[in-house]
Amino acid sequence: MRSIPQAILQRSQSLDEGGVLAPKEFLHLGSRAAIDQAFCRLAKAGQLMRIARGTYVAPVRANSRTRVPSTESLVKSIAAQGKQCISPDGARTAKAMGLTRAASTRDVYLTTGRSKRLAIGSRTIHLQHAPYWLFSLGATPAGDALRAMAWVGKEQAEGSAQKMRRRLAKAEWESLSSVRASLPSWMAAALGKASMQDEMR
Repeated sequence: MRSIPQAILQRSQSLDEGGVLAPKEFLHLGSRAAIDQAFCRLAKAGQLMRIARGTYVAPVRANSRTRVPSTESLVKSIAAQGKQCISPDGARTAKAMGLTRAASTRDVYLTTGRSKRLAIGSRTIHLQHAPYWLFSLGATPAGDALRAMAWVGKEQAEGSAQKMRRRLAKAEWESLSSVRASLPSWMAAALGKASMQDEMR
């Protein structure tokens, strides 16, 4: 019969890069104290990495070297495990779309789950709870524009909406406009005005 640490390691090795593990998954093998102790020992030995309370990930091993998992793989795994939506915050998209020149100094992702901070190697990833309407268009250009506009804020809403109208393809703009009813009133109004100005040309 496998020991608890062997079972945990075997499971970690079966996962793709960034696959997360939680002690609760192994309670059928022993007491919570025994499971926690096994995870703690594996982390101290460098075979697992503790990235948050009750959340662990295996380092990536290649060519006799190890590295931390990529941010993208880790975030994707956490989203799948928690059945939540996770997306980069609007700061990076706002810069890419020309809504701001400011560069984000933090690695921030929006989530429909609880806010938490992940420590992975020398990086800190911030998961920040956000309302579901910010994810209504998913990982599409229209969805990125929605999150970018939300990040820029109410004071620049009309200007940012006009920029999005010029930048987005027609289908993406129509997709963005189609969810106005679920958006904050200031954003819905700005998108409506941008559409109306376009129709008057």
